[in-house]
Amino acid sequence: MRSPYQVLIFPFYKQEKDLLFALFKRSEEKVWQGIAGGGEEGEVPFEAAQREVEEEISITPKSKMIQLSSVASIPVIYVSGFIWGKDVLVVPEFSFGVEITSKNLKISHEHSTYKWFTYEKALEKLNWDSNKTALWELNYRILNNKFGNC
Repeated sequence: MRSPYQVLIFPFYKQEKDLLFALFKRSEEKVWQGIAGGGEEGEVPFEAAQREVEEEISITPKSKMIQLSSVASIPVIYVSGFIWGKDVLVVPEFSFGVEITSKNLKISHEHSTYKWFTYEKALEKLNWDSNKTALWELNYRILNNKFGNC
């Protein structure tokens, strides 16, 4: 059973002076986004983010995960419909970053493709405001070494 929340994760790669972010196209959609998925029963958002990264790009949970302050409200119709009943109309989306040590990712069947972008290009490609906000926060934290309680 899915828990009533979403997670959003942006893989990032540091290459000498460049900072790159991976964006993904889901197989059924044509928009670029971070890795997204739902929590499973009993998982807290951090655990769900680790599991989603492992499932969708085959990166072990030992990778450096950064929990962001960005939390958005997502209409259930964009997530999974009314699986939690007709009274649950929006769910929170918790955001994360994950540091990747190789730009070669093995994506799951959920995605048709992925590409690495600079922050500016990634921001142009993103469709959802929640993705843009989370990416801005992640980029800012990395560039300013502000990881807080992450």
